[in-house]
Amino acid sequence: MKYPKNKNTYCPKCKKHTEHTVSISSRKGRGKAHPLSEAQRRFKEKLKGYTSFPRPNPKGDGKPTKKLDLRFKCKECSKSHTKSSGSFRAKKFEFKGK
Repeated sequence: MKYPKNKNTYCPKCKKHTEHTVSISSRKGRGKAHPLSEAQRRFKEKLKGYTSFPRPNPKGDGKPTKKLDLRFKCKECSKSHTKSSGSFRAKKFEFKGK
């Protein structure tokens, strides 16, 4: 998929359409469940006394591609934001243009 490096779109800070630079945001740092949370304690208790996993193991290798998260940075106020439809999957993704 080819996407423009610069795009004219709405800026929620300026409250008008301005030119934005588009970049890919890394989707790291989503965090893990705390080991002592109520759900984790319940799950640990459920595992005791069983010889196998308490529920069926997931089949398959997961999704074929990672989700892309696009960040739009306004050239006027230099604030960055995402769009609600900004998260999508694509095997190949590249920026076209300047």
